[in-house]
Amino acid sequence: MVKHIVMFKLTPFACEEAKQEKMAEIKRELEALKGVIPNVVELKVGLNSNPNETWDVVLESEFNSWEDLQNYAVHPLHVAFGKNILGPVKADRSCVDYEF
Repeated sequence: MVKHIVMFKLTPFACEEAKQEKMAEIKRELEALKGVIPNVVELKVGLNSNPNETWDVVLESEFNSWEDLQNYAVHPLHVAFGKNILGPVKADRSCVDYEF
């Protein structure tokens, strides 16, 4: 099994409400990929609620193999999410992938 953990830092927003709305959209759209993209074993998204931390969103997903993870990464729905929903507001990204 492969665990894929990604943290995202978002660009500044005009107000906290706009940021929270965007974070909720990111969570909703990412979690919707689980039922659509093949071979996603688990996919959870957490939204940071600690104002003392700098990362805003965390994605935790699991795959049976490195190949399944790669297929997820290049799947058209995942690519479209990155380009259209996350991309315009992504300031930074950090990732760890490991076998377990």
